[in-house]
Amino acid sequence: MPARNHTQWSANPPLETGEWVDSRIYSEQEIFEEENEKIFKHVWVPVCHESELPKPYDFRTTTIAREPIVICRGPDNEVRAFLNVCPHRGMLIERRPSGSFLEGQPSGNPKRITCMFHAWQFDMKGNCVYVAREKEGYQDRLCKENVGLRRLRCEVKFGGFVWVNLDDNPAQTVEEWCGEPFECLRESLNAEPLEVFHYHKAIVDTNYKLWHDTNSEFYHDFMHYHNRITGFNDAYFARKNFAYDNGHVVVGTFEVNYENYEGFESRAELSFPHLPPNQWYMVDLFPGFNFNLRGSALRCDIVTPLGPNKVMIEFRGLGLKRDTPEERMTRINHHNSIWGPFGRNLHEDLIGVAGQGATMGPGTEPRHILHGRHENETIHDEIGMRHYYGTWGQWMNRLPSEPDKPYTATAVAAE
Repeated sequence: MPARNHTQWSANPPLETGEWVDSRIYSEQEIFEEENEKIFKHVWVPVCHESELPKPYDFRTTTIAREPIVICRGPDNEVRAFLNVCPHRGMLIERRPSGSFLEGQPSGNPKRITCMFHAWQFDMKGNCVYVAREKEGYQDRLCKENVGLRRLRCEVKFGGFVWVNLDDNPAQTVEEWCGEPFECLRESLNAEPLEVFHYHKAIVDTNYKLWHDTNSEFYHDFMHYHNRITGFNDAYFARKNFAYDNGHVVVGTFEVNYENYEGFESRAELSFPHLPPNQWYMVDLFPGFNFNLRGSALRCDIVTPLGPNKVMIEFRGLGLKRDTPEERMTRINHHNSIWGPFGRNLHEDLIGVAGQGATMGPGTEPRHILHGRHENETIHDEIGMRHYYGTWGQWMNRLPSEPDKPYTATAVAAE
């Protein structure tokens, strides 16, 4: 068959609706802006882990859909989230990525969140506790009790992850949103306290959905030499993709043969509680979060879309809080040899999505991205992508294969 001319290249593939998407959903600024408004401002986002806020007055900052967020642990040990915005003049309050409010800062008192602009201060519940020259400036027209930080919905769930929702009235609780997919990991994650032992982040020139795809499909496992050596057997290829409500997908388990890789050994001794030796489960949460429990270490990916062709990905590795120093070092080695910034698999995935980002940036012509493989819902079946983009279409009211068209009931039935 000869190479395709433009007309042939642009023609719809001989597949069913729902088995491909239009690349404009990765490249158009308008669609990106809609995603922030229609999706990210209404879903539960796992912003960090409670072990990153170990003591009262500890905090972390992040963003969701461009909104700056501060998460802090109060003296009552409760974890809360607020917009990181002063109600006075809209100033960004805390600029550090993490730290503690326990000690005084040049701009404010101990145990206070202080805006450096005009020295307004807030406690760990978001209450305004000090307005500089309050009576002189506002008399009796406004007082500190009339202002405070914007409180956000926040829950600690599934092994201590901190979940935040910008919507004051989300349609579902965290449990309702993603509890069923977490059933395969719930017992292991909740057995005892976990702790983050590894953190790094990457800003990648690609669309956030393309990164999520790499966690949703295993057809690209031929790219990973480590997978080929340690896992390619009948059990590996027989694993099932399980689709859940809200666009979530779980990839079933199998036993990884680490000893087949030179320099590696079994990870059975440090398996997570209630996890069979050397097993591997993966939970992919819509619209872009991943929990990957592989034997001795839990990996978590959190995406923050920065543009249609730019995403920040935060990678965390977690073990058991009670680990001895020797156990912790072993977990770190196990995690980083595969998922660290120089691990066997992670950098290969990043090369893949960066290559996609290079071909589907803003201004590139529309092209078809295929999701049409059917293999009895096993790991090389692209059911994960079809399920994800069906949910995406409903949230956006756009047909993924023709994003200028609404996602109609007919499209839902077809996909």
